[in-house]
Amino acid sequence: MNIMDYLNGRFPTVELVPSIYYQWDIGIHFSLGGEIYQFKENDDLNLERFRLVYKQTSTIFNELFEQNDDLFFVTNVYKHKTKEKRTKKLKVYQPFLKCKNNLNRIQVKTYPYPFELDEAEEFEMQQFSLLCKREDIRVNELLKAASNEDFPLKPKFGRYAIDYPDVFFVNITKDIIFFVYDDRGCEVIAREADQIRPLYEKYYDWVQEVDRKRIEKGLGE
Repeated sequence: MNIMDYLNGRFPTVELVPSIYYQWDIGIHFSLGGEIYQFKENDDLNLERFRLVYKQTSTIFNELFEQNDDLFFVTNVYKHKTKEKRTKKLKVYQPFLKCKNNLNRIQVKTYPYPFELDEAEEFEMQQFSLLCKREDIRVNELLKAASNEDFPLKPKFGRYAIDYPDVFFVNITKDIIFFVYDDRGCEVIAREADQIRPLYEKYYDWVQEVDRKRIEKGLGE
């Protein structure tokens, strides 16, 4: 099975690009970091916020993924068509895979650049995917790297000419997709509302008021 076959069968209207929450009726948008600002008054990074973000994303992941679940670890890499000819999957995958032999099983497909940009035709999106188990990947490091997108913190994904890589966790056992877009928030969508309704109820305080009506409609509440 490849990621496109899975999506076409289970999430036919969803493209694995940012804002999956708005592409599917059943989903949750969590706001991360509480009321803690990214910077202190002296302009130093407020590490208290990032520790909270790491804890929140790890907590959500652990609620959604069990050890024996099958998942696709999917990464979108945005690159210049001619200036960056070589794929750089190692920079995204190598530090986060426990077994390096899995690098040989990564699939890749190239798509048009998905965002609005004056010179969008000069760029492209390469989507890498690996079918694996939760235990095959360094989950906490991956979640931290996704959260660290805009800040000089480690771990971090390899740098590219345009845009930070996006990482999606696709649970094909439970039909759930999880995406951390940066330190501000993350998105969860599911094929069946029952799969994520308890998550919403348990972490209700992590959801902003403006999102609750849409979420509750999708969850049938």
